[in-house]
Amino acid sequence: MNSPAHSPASLRCGLDALAQFDDIIDVRSPAEYADDHIPGAISAPVLDNAERALIGTIYAQESPFKATRLGAAIVARHIADYLETLFADRPRGWRPLVYCWRGGKRSGAMTSWLNQIGWRARQLDGGYKTWRRHVIDALATWPAGLDCIILAGPTGSGKTRLLQSLSRVGAQTLDLEGLACHRGSLLGDLPDQPQPSQRGFETALHQAIDALDPLRPVFVEAESRRIGRLSLPDALLQAMRVGRCVRVQASTPQRIAFLLQDYRHLFDAPDDFKQKLEQLVGLHSRQTITEWQALIDADRRAELFEALVERHYDPAYRRSSHSNYEGLAQADTFIYDPTTDDGGVQARALIAQFADQTVPIPSSQESA
Repeated sequence: MNSPAHSPASLRCGLDALAQFDDIIDVRSPAEYADDHIPGAISAPVLDNAERALIGTIYAQESPFKATRLGAAIVARHIADYLETLFADRPRGWRPLVYCWRGGKRSGAMTSWLNQIGWRARQLDGGYKTWRRHVIDALATWPAGLDCIILAGPTGSGKTRLLQSLSRVGAQTLDLEGLACHRGSLLGDLPDQPQPSQRGFETALHQAIDALDPLRPVFVEAESRRIGRLSLPDALLQAMRVGRCVRVQASTPQRIAFLLQDYRHLFDAPDDFKQKLEQLVGLHSRQTITEWQALIDADRRAELFEALVERHYDPAYRRSSHSNYEGLAQADTFIYDPTTDDGGVQARALIAQFADQTVPIPSSQESA
């Protein structure tokens, strides 16, 4: 069901027309939609996951004609169901944009039926692949125009918390770990929040960068190329690595207290926690890993984090930070307490520290 449909040119349109439509309808399978989709699109699959696999198998192993005939029947039933449910309340003047994988038969069938009813439906020319190409092209060029201020500092210094505080008081920020659903370290998996697909992450990143004002600086947390299993686009990584830097510094007791709070969920599944530490074999001796796992079993949390900070995280930070970020050698230091909820006082102090470097200080009205 993916070969190009022979829809009239008048029923096709490009991405530049997105804003003209009331709804965007994604007729691909649920698995395709979950992997990535145009932001705001409504999922209305005309073939579910199993049906899509079945039609593909018949097409490849038996007969394209048989696959198309069976697929058409299944698609028709799904469209009929949506007309009685999902689309039942749409007004006469409704204007939907429909897309599938590459602007083929799935979206062509839906577009045709909706137009026969009287709605002004259109089919996205090239389908999802057109959107995907747009995202890739944008992420290869847009980041070059960003004026990045990089929050650098060792694990536990509260960079993410500071970034969130900066956003609340009106500074422009790009929260990469929030988009990636990962804290960016060995222990960075978020509870009950799986990471998106690489495509989904890049679409979210595209939307976030598109919303930025290129005339204002943007605060970004220092990251390596990978955040969990996701990769940052080369152009963004380059823009970050040549950006201005600030060293976020917290005392060791504050860092340990912060880690005990922010990573407390790890102790809810001690066996999983111990398994994560197995990934450090090769960087640390088997005896060291066993000692750390024993601290988990004994629930000696502070002692464990002190050991991880002193023997793993801080040495790793010292090895990598200067080679990754050009501006770090000349960076100012910002003393930060990540354990206190200060209503944005520290964030405003950081903005003021950069005031003479063209970072605007939000007014009280903007930060309210």
